[in-house]
Amino acid sequence: MRRFLPLALALPLALAAPRAEAVPFTWAYGADVLTLDPHASNNTFTNAFLGNVYETMARHNERLELEPALAERWETIAPNVWRFHLRRGVKFHGGEDFTADDVVFSWARISSPGALAKGNLSQVVDVRAVDDYTVDIETRGPFPILLNALTQFYIMDRGWSERQNAALSSNLTSREENAAGRMANGTGPFRVVSRQVDGPTVMEAFPGWWDRPRHNLTTVTFQPIRAASTRTAALISGAVDALVELPIQDIPRIEGNSALQVVQGPELRTIYLGFDHNRDELQYSDVRGRNPFRDLRVRRAVYQAIDVETLRRTIMRGNSWVAGSMASPFLSGSPEPGDEAQRRTFPYDPDAAKRLLAEAGYPEGFGVSLSCPNDRYVYDERLCLAIIGMLGRVGIRVTPQVETTNVWSRRINGLDTSFFMLGHAGLPLADAYSTLQEVLMTRSERTGGLNVGRWSNAEFDALVQRIAEEGDEPRRRALIREALLIEKREVGHVPLHQQPVIWAARRGIALAPSPDNRMRLWLVRMP
Repeated sequence: MRRFLPLALALPLALAAPRAEAVPFTWAYGADVLTLDPHASNNTFTNAFLGNVYETMARHNERLELEPALAERWETIAPNVWRFHLRRGVKFHGGEDFTADDVVFSWARISSPGALAKGNLSQVVDVRAVDDYTVDIETRGPFPILLNALTQFYIMDRGWSERQNAALSSNLTSREENAAGRMANGTGPFRVVSRQVDGPTVMEAFPGWWDRPRHNLTTVTFQPIRAASTRTAALISGAVDALVELPIQDIPRIEGNSALQVVQGPELRTIYLGFDHNRDELQYSDVRGRNPFRDLRVRRAVYQAIDVETLRRTIMRGNSWVAGSMASPFLSGSPEPGDEAQRRTFPYDPDAAKRLLAEAGYPEGFGVSLSCPNDRYVYDERLCLAIIGMLGRVGIRVTPQVETTNVWSRRINGLDTSFFMLGHAGLPLADAYSTLQEVLMTRSERTGGLNVGRWSNAEFDALVQRIAEEGDEPRRRALIREALLIEKREVGHVPLHQQPVIWAARRGIALAPSPDNRMRLWLVRMP
């Protein structure tokens, strides 16, 4: 797997033996977790947060290397069957024993109607227990990156879930939440003590954790703080010990404070614009009787009306990496930077955009709404407003539909949008296949769970199916490149950039940062 260059000013992971006395840790982010139900959300931050409470059979470490977790080892016993030997002696936070029955139950639960976390497991057809500590997983065909896919398959205790009337996943789309949305019982290094929506979520170190703790924490408090200026002020005042996603404009302020430190580098996430390709008439547009985004010329006009270099320089203050592809070049399997599949397809050219709109039958342009979050991505609202100005100059009159993450997420999950900003990090696989399968494949029960605009191409879908089964890495990379070029030619989406990872903390705290922007609390050490 391709690795990131070392992050600038990376906070080192202390390797010394834990101190006798441990300490509390408080950290902040710009949005709350959507739910504690590990199967109900496909939100990257929520999934990452829950990785401190629930566990999977294999996991990525801070270097994005795969390593055993609830499974000690595995092997393939047939081209499409993997056998996993589970770790013995593992306890859930409630004291229950972890067994194969919990894995089989969790597979059924993540397959229930309300679950949104199954996308990367679309190649799995069956999970069955061989005995109490052995599980076979059968896939539709050879699936060489199954271990990557399993890094988001969180295991729940069957008995606890049934006692809480939470045998099925919560359904965030229909706002149907069960007890697992507000309480948790995992096997991870921290257990939830209390949960307050849009307030603090308090956890404590789980003394029965099977792994060797590298942290020295007793309690952890997560505090969502939506306003960027308030988050920074909380760090400076000492109200929080660390924060994820420091505002770019505050980097010099924090670096100039001898009591604080900053870490930054490229994130895996690609920020992009998407179109509603599916509806005959857009929901939020002044065009009647047709969908302008079904015309390649209109999509290309949008692409060429946006000056991504200006966005990088002025909005992102130079702290982003212009994207020419929907899959970050830092993801495993992606083409290298500079390859045709990673370069911008068309140049910024507003005059060309106007000509394309006229050719498509919109010489005076048209109106449409753009769905954007204001607390999900780095400078998301500012980016959207700048893009709206650029599109306005070629005749596309855009109404901002700016909402908090909770509201925007419901809109995105409900496909209630005509034109939208979204981001995808290729996680949990840390592989380009995740973007291809989840974001770009035709939306179905098994694929395209994040294909909000419902772009569809049969040739592309067939290639992704071949990628899923291809065990030869050079050939797999070639197929990934071919698939990305198909989407680029159709301008199915408009990639903007890879945003930065920017964390900050009190000096001396070791956070073990990673390009997947995941706070692994079991690696955090306080001075």
